[in-house]
Amino acid sequence: MTMHARALGLLFLLCAGVTISLGLGRYPVGPHDLALALGLGTESDPDRLRLLRTLIVEVRLPRILAAICVGAALSVSGAAFQAMFINPLVSPGLLGVLAGASLGAALGMVLSTHWIVIQIATFACGLLAVGLAMLMARLYRGDRVLLLVLSGVVVSALFTALLSIIKYLADPYNQLPAITYWLMGGFSLVSRESMTLMAPIMGLGVGLILSLSGSLNALTMGDEEARTLGLRVARLRMVLILAATLISSLTVVVGGIIGWVGLIIPHVGRMLVGPDNRILLPVSALLGALYLLVVDNLSRLIFPVEIPLGILTSLLGIPVFALALRRSRGGWS
Repeated sequence: MTMHARALGLLFLLCAGVTISLGLGRYPVGPHDLALALGLGTESDPDRLRLLRTLIVEVRLPRILAAICVGAALSVSGAAFQAMFINPLVSPGLLGVLAGASLGAALGMVLSTHWIVIQIATFACGLLAVGLAMLMARLYRGDRVLLLVLSGVVVSALFTALLSIIKYLADPYNQLPAITYWLMGGFSLVSRESMTLMAPIMGLGVGLILSLSGSLNALTMGDEEARTLGLRVARLRMVLILAATLISSLTVVVGGIIGWVGLIIPHVGRMLVGPDNRILLPVSALLGALYLLVVDNLSRLIFPVEIPLGILTSLLGIPVFALALRRSRGGWS
């Protein structure tokens, strides 16, 4: 099977997954009811029609869209970071964006009960963490890439420590449980309004990275080789970092901390289509969207109460990454 056929197969599976997911839940919805809710049929009972539309359009559809956007964004940003830094162990949290966004979410929950304030604080602190990492890397001379990675580690540790302080000082009966639950990840608070705002921005960020996939191939050969091909390496890397940071930070705004997706999905994508970023990045986006859609369904259905998404992605991600390590004995390229 060719690489393009595999990509089309993934697109078909994602469309099928969306259709199936719309009918899954504590209140099962059959194909006829699903068609009614989407305006593809007629129903004589207006109360039942209103209930179906609320369930499908206001509850399940935004949640499915959130799973697709977050899965695609984390996977594409992870693949881009791994290619930029020529390191298979890099993930979207490399520059401290996830640690910063976590601090922002906790700070927002302590200072306000308004959801928009929490989302703004989450996004702002994610960007602040990346800005500090990049500023720190510029203060010293040496290998820019290595300094940037080390600065990201330091900033992550700093923001994680600050997060611990906020959790220690938070109200143990209301604020601390809310912070802890948010940091475990999930889409239970996603609304149609929030996804109407977030989905286009995340789509633009993913689209920008996909449009630079050819240049990303040149970066994987090293800076000197990329310069000989006429690329402005520093500017290109900066654009890619900002785009990957933006969409990674927005994933925390939408669903909290959802780990392992940005690390393992690019490896699974390489197993399917190889290391060419022109096909790997779109395939990673499809794989990440499908993976998180399936895991979100599991989190809603396998137990009487919903399991935080971050717990399941960690439990499933560890064996998948172990398999990727086994398959990579001949090298990561």
